[in-house]
Amino acid sequence: MTGVMTVGLIYILFAIIVKLVGKNWLDKLLPPVVIGPMIMIIGLGLAPSAISQIGLGSGAEIDWRCVLVAFITFLTTAIVMVRGKGFIKIIPFLIGILVGYLSAICCGLVDFGPVLEASFFSMPSFMIPFASYTPTFSALLTIAPIALVTMCEHIGDHTALGSIIGKDLLKNPGLDKTLLGDGIATFVAGLLGGPANTTYGENTSVVGMTKIASVWVIGLAAIFAICLGFLGKFTALVSTIPTAVLGGVSLLLYGFIAVNGLKVLIQNQVDFGKSKNVVVASTMLVLGLGGAAISIVSGDLSITISGMSLAAIVGILLNLCLPAEKEEQKLEQDKKEEKIEETV
Repeated sequence: MTGVMTVGLIYILFAIIVKLVGKNWLDKLLPPVVIGPMIMIIGLGLAPSAISQIGLGSGAEIDWRCVLVAFITFLTTAIVMVRGKGFIKIIPFLIGILVGYLSAICCGLVDFGPVLEASFFSMPSFMIPFASYTPTFSALLTIAPIALVTMCEHIGDHTALGSIIGKDLLKNPGLDKTLLGDGIATFVAGLLGGPANTTYGENTSVVGMTKIASVWVIGLAAIFAICLGFLGKFTALVSTIPTAVLGGVSLLLYGFIAVNGLKVLIQNQVDFGKSKNVVVASTMLVLGLGGAAISIVSGDLSITISGMSLAAIVGILLNLCLPAEKEEQKLEQDKKEEKIEETV
């Protein structure tokens, strides 16, 4: 909890720095050739999780009940998305999960034991610093550096969300405000004994599928979620949803994110005839999807950078350090000369 609260404070500190420095550097740091693969890695990196939930992972013993339930969930969600009308069309995942849950009950995959044992009302297990535990400096050193990694994920997920809703969220409302919100939420979570806050790729794709991106709707959903957290029977019921049901909807969710990354490359007409673009994008995809990881260990301190975070860092560095091709350099030089002539 000490580390989580510290991460929240680090986010807030970086938000202040971004506010003071400005946002113009973002375009150079995150061009479409970097953003597109970042978004694709978020979606495709989650793909094995969906396959594992369904029970079709390599070497796994196939339970045809799980596969059937996942297929029913997937098909229901897909049909509602394509053929649904009005209010039904904007809640395809809720309908898919409900139908999948009912099919799971019929297949005998649901255990209602936890629901019967749970009380109707229950108090969440809050952990307050100095009351429930004493903050430790060693925990702070272990977890705090991870903030640098999750901030890369923060930028990637907000870039993906921005491409879905057609709005550059890193500029409006701005990276400083999104980091600030993330930081405050993480600090409060740690203060109450909750898990660290993060930007979930799954929720990004839900926004894209439902076409609902209103902060008022999301805020109201948060209030509902807090209230439901005090209903023991409900939280126990949610915990009984089989992973096969979640895997069925995840097939659409994760693929949707990856497709949006591809859409960024197409809409911005990224030219893969240029070797530099090929090097940047291909390196990012291989590192992000290949399971590459770099661990930095110093005494009790250990930081691991992997997945999308590692791919993003390498992609940004490659894009900044690799020289432009001769034609691009000549074009840039011509533009500079034209500006000088206009000024004269």
